[in-house]
Amino acid sequence: MTELVRIGRVGKPHGLDGSFFVEHASEDDERFAKGATLRVEGEPATVVASKRSGGRPVIKLDRDVSRGAELSIPRSELPPTAEHEYYAFELVGLAVEEEGGRELGRVTAVQPGLANDVLELDSEIALPLVDACVLDVDLERGRILVARGFAPHG
Repeated sequence: MTELVRIGRVGKPHGLDGSFFVEHASEDDERFAKGATLRVEGEPATVVASKRSGGRPVIKLDRDVSRGAELSIPRSELPPTAEHEYYAFELVGLAVEEEGGRELGRVTAVQPGLANDVLELDSEIALPLVDACVLDVDLERGRILVARGFAPHG
């Protein structure tokens, strides 16, 4: 089965022709370009119109879709990452451990920040996604090792 990666969600309508805002949209505008194929709830759909409104993508697909439906693409269509670069979805679910072995929790989200992205953990700890904090990401072992001094003591 093809692994799908979420690139957005069907948002509120824009106009009367079936166009809609894309909520939680991928930063890659090409994903929503006219002629692009994406998946809606796993089923293929083609973008027949694309524009921006208020800085957000507005698209129309070749078929009707329900508001809130997930928009995705096959993972195989993502460009490869450079060494020590990761897609946010790859980090979600990983266990986070501090130097010395203290378990801090699991990543529930990667949130954009002003200066850097932030790892949000299920333990309500937030850690900056910077080299000084994140020492190692091991996708195979499902673990992120972080430096001491970034997580509160508890």
